[in-house]
Amino acid sequence: MEDKFIPVTSVASGKVQRATPDILCLTIQIVNMCFVGHAGQSDNWVLVDAGMPKSAQKIIEEAENIFGKGFRPKAIILTHGHFDHIGAVEELVKLWDVPVYAHELEMPYLTGKSNYPPADPGVDAPGHTPGHISLFRESDRALIAGDAFTTLKQESLFNVITQKPELHGPPAYFTPDWKAAWESVKKLAALRPSIAVTGHGLPMHGEQLADGLEELARDFGRTQIPEHSRYVD
Repeated sequence: MEDKFIPVTSVASGKVQRATPDILCLTIQIVNMCFVGHAGQSDNWVLVDAGMPKSAQKIIEEAENIFGKGFRPKAIILTHGHFDHIGAVEELVKLWDVPVYAHELEMPYLTGKSNYPPADPGVDAPGHTPGHISLFRESDRALIAGDAFTTLKQESLFNVITQKPELHGPPAYFTPDWKAAWESVKKLAALRPSIAVTGHGLPMHGEQLADGLEELARDFGRTQIPEHSRYVD
């Protein structure tokens, strides 16, 4: 896995935000990862996504602040294999010696056997993949969406830096299948999540999430699919 560096940092970078009593969101530069577990149950938590390259020490530091020194997760779960979501996973596995889970369709990209489809020069940010997953919990309707949709417009540098809240489709740069991306948003909207933590942007909840996700699912074809794109006829 080749390290990549993005010289962009948002105002949320380095901060931990509590989305639910047991879901905490850590932002590193422009991407989010989640600690899922109660602080009182220090040996029973998981990490969702692994952030940017060279971020392992920051992730471990925050994990120890939450769960206590020396408590490693039960597992690391990856929503997908883009470099900004798996950047620290190799170092974390070496330090923690825990299993890593991802959808089977992501395995060729995670192991280096295949490359993702080439980036789309008509749009400007990383996004949806063949084996992308989102995680939903019915008990409190909490959703960890990954990059299926975001809560900021990833194609706007100003919005990325300031974290201006705006429900938006998947970051477009590496989204090769817009029909599948739209179907994913429809399915997630139908779950009617009470709160969503996305790969990019601040956690969103309540009416802002419900109304925005309904609108996004309804108008996706008109508002999200690029007019000029490598992957749009």
